[in-house]
Amino acid sequence: MSTGRREFLNCVGGLAAAGLVLGAGPGTGSRASTTEHPPGPIGGVAFDAFTLLDFRALPATAERLFPGQGARFEELWRTRLFEYSWLRVLGGHYSDFEAVSADAFGFAAAALKLSPSAAARREYLDVLVQLPTWPEASAVLTQLRAAGLKLAFLSNFTPGMLGTIARRTGLDRLMDAPLSTDAVRTYKPDPRAYQLAVEAFRLPKERIAFVAHGGWDAAGAGWFGFSTYWINRVGISSEELGVSPVATLPSLSPLPGAIAGAR
Repeated sequence: MSTGRREFLNCVGGLAAAGLVLGAGPGTGSRASTTEHPPGPIGGVAFDAFTLLDFRALPATAERLFPGQGARFEELWRTRLFEYSWLRVLGGHYSDFEAVSADAFGFAAAALKLSPSAAARREYLDVLVQLPTWPEASAVLTQLRAAGLKLAFLSNFTPGMLGTIARRTGLDRLMDAPLSTDAVRTYKPDPRAYQLAVEAFRLPKERIAFVAHGGWDAAGAGWFGFSTYWINRVGISSEELGVSPVATLPSLSPLPGAIAGAR
């Protein structure tokens, strides 16, 4: 596994400050050389789930369930979560996000020779739909909605997971219907996943902004043709994939200003 990938996979484990970077060169927020200026103003914004949901409960739960091994369990689970989703798409054996999450849990437990109860397994996997929003999320979405923008989750989570999260957090009152990649039986960064926003918003991709949690997702959305904003809360290195986000932000708070400037 590359250093960049390992750094990303470790990002759930902590939170560190990062500066706002705009147009500072490749990999730190500059517009990619392959990205053209959009022909019209941004009209819609799609969000990866973890840009709005505070993921820190995941490692905390792992450590509580598996004292002394929580960090290693979390790393193994997340690694297999990504690998299994991508491998299943490539191999033509799709399973939805809930199923892949459970399979990754089983692998991590077996690798560490743990024997978690069914209740512990359910408790850990249920954390995904119980995550709180980041403190600034509601205010940022309210600003973007007031500016007339269409807003939606664009996530690998299943429709049921996204619906539960939206209702529980109240995000359903601030956003349009969530978009799950399960609708096209794939996972980001497959172009078919990003196309869901084009069809739902009824906008050309050049008029859609995508807000990414992972550097790989920012790259995938950039390849597709979205104006991409990377919420890099832990200050990890950017991916070396030949495309850069429009801006790299330390939190959601600067997002409305950044998008207003692009508009």
